[in-house]
Amino acid sequence: MERCPPERVGPPPPMDPEFQALVAEKLSTRIDHPTVADIPAARVTDPRDPPLPTDEQLSMSGRVIVERRSVPGAGVRPDVAILVLRPADARGPLPVIFHVHGGGMFSGDPRTGIDEFIHYALELGLVLTSIDYRLAPESPHPTPVTDCYSGLVWVHDHAEELGADPTRIIVAGTSAGGGLAAAVSLMARDRGGPPLAGQLLLAPMLDDRNNSDSCIQMQGVDRWDREWNAVGWSALLGARAGGPDVSPYAAPSRETNLSGLPPAYIDVGAVETFRDEDIAYAHAMWRGGGDAELHVWRGGVHSFDHLHPTAPVSLAARATRLGWIRRVLRLAVPADAPGSTA
Repeated sequence: MERCPPERVGPPPPMDPEFQALVAEKLSTRIDHPTVADIPAARVTDPRDPPLPTDEQLSMSGRVIVERRSVPGAGVRPDVAILVLRPADARGPLPVIFHVHGGGMFSGDPRTGIDEFIHYALELGLVLTSIDYRLAPESPHPTPVTDCYSGLVWVHDHAEELGADPTRIIVAGTSAGGGLAAAVSLMARDRGGPPLAGQLLLAPMLDDRNNSDSCIQMQGVDRWDREWNAVGWSALLGARAGGPDVSPYAAPSRETNLSGLPPAYIDVGAVETFRDEDIAYAHAMWRGGGDAELHVWRGGVHSFDHLHPTAPVSLAARATRLGWIRRVLRLAVPADAPGSTA
């Protein structure tokens, strides 16, 4: 995709009114002109944000069995933790969502953003796992992605004891987690497994070059903008960020051959930094003969469905994702589901 000079990039598309006040509030408290030195402050949770769910809350009043397991990590292979959640009443080998949390490569934990996926697990009867990969800059590339790949291998190899089906695994993530999920899919292809049924990439962070039209257009408009994007990539890659020698396992947009990958669902807001790199990634998959489904949500900002879960566009996005999961896993559609012809 040819990129325009900054002076030729127009104003941002209109933001959905449902998000305007929420985004303005976030922008009013964010750190201006951030650097990697600001990461410790950025990791401090805003007291106005809802707290991450406790194990008791994750259990959904006993409907979900919550476990913590350990898997071999990257490098010298210290263990990393993984959350395993299973519907309490489910039977038989269940499909798996292997969740990778977001947080700009430098923050978050396995409970970050997991609420949406718990509802999918309950609705569809899935095992949900969420990996506690180590964070940059303390653990730069390749540690985060290798931790995630090690976790995926562990889930596949321990599928029987988890009550899981090793042939029906979807990797999934939002933002940085979406970028890592895409990178894990590349690793699985290049290393001969584990086999994946699909990749669910929600506003994935894919391109360290940070120079797309939407990066320029959304500067100072959305809460994750070009400045914070530079911090995330610098934390992960140091001085290599944006340079000529960046691995596709760090920044999947660097991969020139996107053939042979599992089906991808890619969605992104029209009013966010990652819009154009995500569109380009879907196009590159199609160019390579791959299977990609792309949604660009009108008026959506970064992680809009977590910012305001009950906004109409958020409800539509989550329902569309759920439908894709059903199709790619070949799960039966209930007679009372929207669009059912039963």
